[in-house]
Amino acid sequence: DEWFSRGKKLPEDPGADTVDFPKRTTPAKGYELLFQPEVVRIYISLLKESKTPAILEASAGAIQNLCAGSWTYGRYIRSALRQEKGLSAIADLLTHDSERVVKAASGALRNLAVDLRNKELIGKHAIPNLVKNLPGGQQTPAKNLPEDTVVSILNTINEVIVDNLEAAKKLRETQGIEKLVVINKSGNRSEREVRAAALVLQTVWGYKELRKPLEKEGWKKSDFQVNLSNASRTQGGNSFDDSTL
Repeated sequence: DEWFSRGKKLPEDPGADTVDFPKRTTPAKGYELLFQPEVVRIYISLLKESKTPAILEASAGAIQNLCAGSWTYGRYIRSALRQEKGLSAIADLLTHDSERVVKAASGALRNLAVDLRNKELIGKHAIPNLVKNLPGGQQTPAKNLPEDTVVSILNTINEVIVDNLEAAKKLRETQGIEKLVVINKSGNRSEREVRAAALVLQTVWGYKELRKPLEKEGWKKSDFQVNLSNASRTQGGNSFDDSTL
């Protein structure tokens, strides 16, 4: 607790390319080794080189956990992952055959997207693969992922498009709206999936710039109106997933 308390919980700084890691006077030891700068390179190497699903899942899960929250070291690791070109390695896992790897990658991207620069990059490059993992649409073969994974993907999409108009546009361009509406209106998806999809639809409709283009494509305001009596907007925007894999 003493070591963790040294990191001030400051808001993410969109103008910072780096986050100053606390200077050490003695070598890291014990659990401190889990969040040192060099650990980022180890995880990225595992993500790029390993072919074993369990290792890929565990590596992405470790990144997800290290990036959960606003503590100094989480902020540093979010920045370091970007600088070390790790975002693309994690985004590539969204196309993996293992559902567990896809879920872990999705959770890691959600927490990494708390960093505004990461959010922009993830919006540009990961939205298409996130959408491909959603049920419905014209894709062949159709994805049939478990509820927990679908909810994780939906929450990640929402995190990425909140305060990110370009990512919301990318979602619209990649068949995302169609899939979200299908989840809400098909009647065969779970309540958790419907609620998560509804949050994304709410976020999309919140962009006035998108309403006319959406209406030209045949969408109506009612398509974006879903009963959210039990849902909370706090699931999007500077939120993070602190579940442990």
